[in-house]
Amino acid sequence: MIFITAKFRVRPEDADRWPEIVADFTAATRAEPGCQFFDWSRSVEDPTEYVLVEAFRDDEAGAAHVQSAHFKAAQQTLPPHLAATPRIVNMNIPQDDWSLLGEMAVD
Repeated sequence: MIFITAKFRVRPEDADRWPEIVADFTAATRAEPGCQFFDWSRSVEDPTEYVLVEAFRDDEAGAAHVQSAHFKAAQQTLPPHLAATPRIVNMNIPQDDWSLLGEMAVD
């Protein structure tokens, strides 16, 4: 799968509304057949930083995501709410879901 983590620095005046701002984009992406997961988290240290953890089944699904109408719309609608260009880590990994963290196994 393609595993992606991206950090978004949001303008302070938009930080509390960010989940609302990205709601349509998030819902449309989660509905893509090749989307494994697409989850936002907010930094506990910096309230203007959101982290997106996403995964797509394969290169074809990743390409379909980037070429989708909702991705192209997000390219236009999200930047005005950002304080900086998002930073990203993008890796192909040989698995198709989360692995268990054995060092913290719960009975």
